[in-house]
Amino acid sequence: MTEAAKQRIYLLSTGGTIEKVYSEQTGAVINDETKIERYLQRLRLPGTEVIVTNVMNKDSLDMTDADREQVYLAVLAALAQPAPIVISHGTDTMVQTGLYLEPRLPHLEVPIILTGAMTPLGFEGTDGLQNLTESLIAARLLQPGIHVAMHSQVFPIRNVRKDRALAQFVWTN
Repeated sequence: MTEAAKQRIYLLSTGGTIEKVYSEQTGAVINDETKIERYLQRLRLPGTEVIVTNVMNKDSLDMTDADREQVYLAVLAALAQPAPIVISHGTDTMVQTGLYLEPRLPHLEVPIILTGAMTPLGFEGTDGLQNLTESLIAARLLQPGIHVAMHSQVFPIRNVRKDRALAQFVWTN
């Protein structure tokens, strides 16, 4: 398959647990460097061209509306050549960012999927690679709009919330 025939997907990395690493210096799990591209190389993605942009590398609890505006501007830049967009994001404020984007993007022609992880990529028991893989599939299949893809489920942004007690995303009315 030629490069021109491949399905393009933009992946905007913002940090969050999916990107966290263990710091030997502090003994903490921190957002230090992006590692999404390393994990994409492990996946078989025939017919898919994933273009990665590292927007920021923050814990989502530390994100502000100014940070969400940066995400919005990165989405606008990607939409200059429309293709589905996956945003890797911390799970704590993923829905908030999606709701920030939705009114600013009223005439979407492509799906935007937010995904993340409860356990960092590379850690035992991580859900990160599964969620990343499923979000790439969702990007190819979903209708235009803003969605959350986590744990084998896809939710419209207006009908989802994180349930901390269950450690998963659940439907809302």
